[in-house]
Amino acid sequence: GYRVTLAVPANVTPERKRILRALGAELIFTDPREGSDGAIRMARRLAAEHPDRYFYADQYNNPANWRAHYETTGVEIFEQTEGRITHFVAGLGTSGTFVGAGRRLRELCPGITLVSVQPDGPFHGIEGLKHMPTAIRPGIYDETLADVNLEVTTEEAYAMVRRLAREEGMLVGVSSGAALAGALRLARTIGRGVIVTIFPDSGDKYLSERFWEEL
Repeated sequence: GYRVTLAVPANVTPERKRILRALGAELIFTDPREGSDGAIRMARRLAAEHPDRYFYADQYNNPANWRAHYETTGVEIFEQTEGRITHFVAGLGTSGTFVGAGRRLRELCPGITLVSVQPDGPFHGIEGLKHMPTAIRPGIYDETLADVNLEVTTEEAYAMVRRLAREEGMLVGVSSGAALAGALRLARTIGRGVIVTIFPDSGDKYLSERFWEEL
């Protein structure tokens, strides 16, 4: 296979580091205070300095990202809900899921409400999501697409992760908890409808986090 070098914030969980190393990846750690933006800057620098060595996939600006969800995820959601979906909720990280699936669902269901979810500020613990007003904005992000923009606190996301594990037997990641927190907040404001959200991450990479011990 191909050798892979990944730039990641130094404060990612031990599980994530072990998984990536077990798969053979070379890890370069960046300043945790800069979050994913610091990792992006490092990846860009490596690709610019060594163009003969690295291919930079650049998921934040590569149109293949959102198009994959346009071609597959959006269609799958429409088919599995038999066209009854009324609201689509997704977190904003690279924004590929929200943009791609959202564009396709709007074509298939013109009356759908598209809802984006992001952290409530630049300093947060929702790994995988971006606070768009202060972060490096992905080139594939379409800020005109969302009908509703919701902000979720880290504490809300943690609480939802614990609740899903203990009440539903679902072990999901923090960005998934944020997505569900947004979906439930939305559900309280509508009379009826079919809300679909995406769980983009599993919880096995976060088992060392202390929030599991909280009541």
